[in-house]
Amino acid sequence: MEYNKYIDHTLLKAEATSQDIEKLCKEARKYKFMSVCVNPSFIPLCKELLKGSEVKICTVVGFPLGMMSTASKAFETKQALLEGADEIDMVINIGRLKEGNLDYVKQEIASLKAICKEHVLKVIIETCLLTDEEKVTACKLAKEAGADFVKTSTGFSKWGAKKEDIELMRKAVGPEMGVKASGGISNFEEMKQMIDAGATRIGTSRGVTLMEEAK
Repeated sequence: MEYNKYIDHTLLKAEATSQDIEKLCKEARKYKFMSVCVNPSFIPLCKELLKGSEVKICTVVGFPLGMMSTASKAFETKQALLEGADEIDMVINIGRLKEGNLDYVKQEIASLKAICKEHVLKVIIETCLLTDEEKVTACKLAKEAGADFVKTSTGFSKWGAKKEDIELMRKAVGPEMGVKASGGISNFEEMKQMIDAGATRIGTSRGVTLMEEAK
């Protein structure tokens, strides 16, 4: 099993430097990870460093709170794609979901997918802030809006991915849609649990450790 192809090798910390991103890209090339996941300002650098490799560039939009206007998220998405991003991980407006304004949430996802076109759009629902019912609703809205993946977490809230959430999300979206487990996956055993539960992508800053353990 090609576990490396599940991994979005991630560095989203505010204190990340260009040198840190260079290291990230070097590791991603070595292990042939699916992508590097970085903040938007690092897209041009990653594009340069990953030239000639199959590693994709994934970036985040409306991150980490999701409370920006749809227009702001749309601009961020357009700019990211223009600069060379292959995949977009957007954060939903969690407050709008919780107050029951489902049209707002769905329309926002749909408008970003319209910009992404053939590029992959992953929808971060921030499971730690939602009830099980809200998680299911968020997943269904993302699917109806045409997104490619639903994703558990930003990694910047109370906690990250849980096996039970992956099972719930997989059940909500069915077999075709992508499910990304992200946040707090620290060893190979945890990664394997997430995959067994239905995850098709793993967001982690510990990709190298996981690959060494997988050997």
